Amino acid sequence: MGCVRKSISRRWRDEWFRTGNPRLWQGSPLCFGARQQKGGGYRVRATPNPQKVAQVEQIRQWLSASKGVIFTDYRGLNVSQITQLRRQLRQNQAEYRVVKNTLFKLASQGLVTDNLDDILEGPTAVAFIHGDEAATAKAIADAIRELRVLTVKGAVLGGKRYSAEAVQELAKLPPREVLIAQVVGGLQSPITGLVGTLQGILRDFVYTVQAIADKKSAQSA
Repeated sequence: MGCVRKSISRRWRDEWFRTGNPRLWQGSPLCFGARQQKGGGYRVRATPNPQKVAQVEQIRQWLSASKGVIFTDYRGLNVSQITQLRRQLRQNQAEYRVVKNTLFKLASQGLVTDNLDDILEGPTAVAFIHGDEAATAKAIADAIRELRVLTVKGAVLGGKRYSAEAVQELAKLPPREVLIAQVVGGLQSPITGLVGTLQGILRDFVYTVQAIADKKSAQSA
């Protein structure tokens, strides 16, 4: 019986630490000395690794707090280049973090419905997006052109997965503020008419309420 849960909750973690029940974790990659076996599942030596439990919960918090994520293969990047990329993404309200694939799979359960097995292969670094998705995609695209070794694996936006090609198209979009301005500009006339109509309705309502108040005041006098 595997111990991989559909979600990692504080209550579930605290329950294990309180009871020490190995059944909660049996067969999980979170366990000490766990080794994946042919045909799936894990062979367990002992008890879950608290450090891995904490890492899964941390990734889950990052994922829950983000608007989406972009997965990259960072092979070929040195420490200096990764630091530079992190700085560039931070300027676009995104955090770039190296993650372990098995731990990310566990952390994403219940948050991401699509299968990520083909994305979570090989070295993986994730951009957790807190700002404009297009701006983050563009920053990564710029880094790819500059560094020539970074590659995009895919993305999850709004809980749905997208291909690397979709991320490339996203990078071509203008910033959110520009898109909003374009939409508002294109609809300026209808919006103006709608605002005028709403103002007219509100004005008539105010006049009606005032007329009723005046009538009641006159009757009282």
